[in-house]
Amino acid sequence: MIVVMQPQATEAQIQQIVERLEGLGFNVHRTTGVEQSILACVGRMIDFDLREIEVLPGVAEARRISSPYKLAGRSFRPQNTEVRAGAMGVGGRELAVIAGPCSVESLHQLSEIAESVAAAGARGLRGGAFKPRTSPYSFQGLGQEGLRILRHVCDRFGLVAVSEVMSETQIPMMLDTVDILQVGARNMQNYNLLRELGKVRRPILLKRGIAATIEELLLSAEYIMAGGNYDVILCERGIRTFENYTRNTLDLSAVPVVHKLSHLPIVADPSHGTGRRDQVPAMARAAVACGADGLLIEVHSDPDHALSDGAQSLDLPQFAHLMDELRQIAPVVDRQVTAATPAVPAHQA
Repeated sequence: MIVVMQPQATEAQIQQIVERLEGLGFNVHRTTGVEQSILACVGRMIDFDLREIEVLPGVAEARRISSPYKLAGRSFRPQNTEVRAGAMGVGGRELAVIAGPCSVESLHQLSEIAESVAAAGARGLRGGAFKPRTSPYSFQGLGQEGLRILRHVCDRFGLVAVSEVMSETQIPMMLDTVDILQVGARNMQNYNLLRELGKVRRPILLKRGIAATIEELLLSAEYIMAGGNYDVILCERGIRTFENYTRNTLDLSAVPVVHKLSHLPIVADPSHGTGRRDQVPAMARAAVACGADGLLIEVHSDPDHALSDGAQSLDLPQFAHLMDELRQIAPVVDRQVTAATPAVPAHQA
């Protein structure tokens, strides 16, 4: 249920409504719009008469919501949500670009990549410390040492740190080092993990599962938001179809659909969406054109010798060229891309 308060409703009246709703068995989540407050009420299973709420002082209207996701839906927050992490905003006019390797391999490797992507205009640095690999014999990441390297490099080059969390036990150590916690496609429906992430106050980058519908993605976001963490960034990273030329099928139609159904920002991951570096630039350009709020792109200084996902990683010149192309496309859809800056020499960093 959604309760829309009158523009002139006082704080005391709003608090009275919240207490009444909680007494009826609802969990109440409040958002404040430009002119009025909206209360999203979830949790009660037994029906009741809406007029009990509509007649209370300060209430403009009360209505039931048919969609299974309440907090992630447009009814709860009609205006777009911009999620901020450090100097980067996701969901505003500036296109948020997060770039970096699939996994942190060494301090030298990550420093070289970070220096280049920062100069090209990226705001965030991605780098996996714990890697959920399909094969148990593949490189699994550097673990806590990888997190320490990521934090050091991000501080050095002024980038936002993004890394994947795989289980509830990893959350405390990641809160010390990571600015945005990424939930991978395999964990999109790991509800125990999502509940725990709802308790933290740190942005969450939630990737769509390989066989998940858009509604299921929004319901996973709802798990996080129901815990009180509203800083959720959705990510379209491709779904599994019968096509096998690309690694996945990047469903860019999900971008305008999510924007219609939800206030949450959505970014696109053309690297996992295609699995081929020769396809990444075209799909990145298409993602910006269709309205994505940002891009998550795998970049490596030596992709042919990367320890994971080298085939889908751009090299440093390719990424810089792509950023130049995005600067031409972005203004057409009322976006802007951070300007390129000269690289900082290592002895000055």
